[in-house]
Amino acid sequence: MPLSIELSKPKQRESLNKRHFKAKIFARFCACVTWMGTALLLILLYQIFSDGLSWLDWDFLNNFPSRFPERAGIKSALAGTIWLISLVAFFAIPVGVATAIYIEEFSKKNLLSRIIELNISNLAGVPSIVYGIIGLTIFVRGLSLERSLISGALTMSLLILPVIIIASREAIKTVPISIRSAAFALGATRWQTVWSHVLPASFPGILTGVILALSRAIGETAPLLMIGALTYVAFVPEGPMDSFTALPIQIFNWVSRPQEEFHQLAAAAIIVLLTVLLAMNSVAIFVRHKMEKKLQ
Repeated sequence: MPLSIELSKPKQRESLNKRHFKAKIFARFCACVTWMGTALLLILLYQIFSDGLSWLDWDFLNNFPSRFPERAGIKSALAGTIWLISLVAFFAIPVGVATAIYIEEFSKKNLLSRIIELNISNLAGVPSIVYGIIGLTIFVRGLSLERSLISGALTMSLLILPVIIIASREAIKTVPISIRSAAFALGATRWQTVWSHVLPASFPGILTGVILALSRAIGETAPLLMIGALTYVAFVPEGPMDSFTALPIQIFNWVSRPQEEFHQLAAAAIIVLLTVLLAMNSVAIFVRHKMEKKLQ
């Protein structure tokens, strides 16, 4: 018996060395792919900043779109984007989080709930143009909201709702069952347990999902084109029923033109869009960090 063990040791070492070699190869492959993606991103950012940085000034931010590149600006598109993302957050976040809470904490685990969960997961992978068709059919034509900010916001809310629901459910699942048991032992109702313990503990994870969802919404173009968002707006929206444009629409309009100056204007608008996105995400990350420290 000891002899057979001694004979098997070289084979075990050889097998272990092979596994370590494969692990190193896989790690290097992952590192290579990561750096390739990072390099491509840096090249794109360099191209965008080199083309658009010279066009960034106060006139560019304060002027309306124009046929003449030197007079063109993004005032209406920037205002429309801020209006749009504010309305999307107003509609999508409460509905998405409330749906996740109901599915995880209140609904019965039966066939119907499993079908709903499966459909929500499938909806997260539906192409954005399909949501544009739904928004055009229901909100623009069915509810006669026309091509307004409210139609765009409701359509984009449908687009990001599955992402918010899935992320919120996963965050709620991470809350230990002992927290719920302790609250129930002290006489708390299920709603009091969810509101006072489960929701605060899962808030950082929920906020992460919200950040990802709003980041997707702010850069989508296809649904807005489908519902008929305007490519030229020479006014700032003053209410949710006004017509609108948005930065992705304005960028698409400029990129589709043959003049090189408009391509540079599109690059400048991309820089502004990235700045708005980073500012929004920074605020959300700061709030999440504060909540994590408070929970600790």
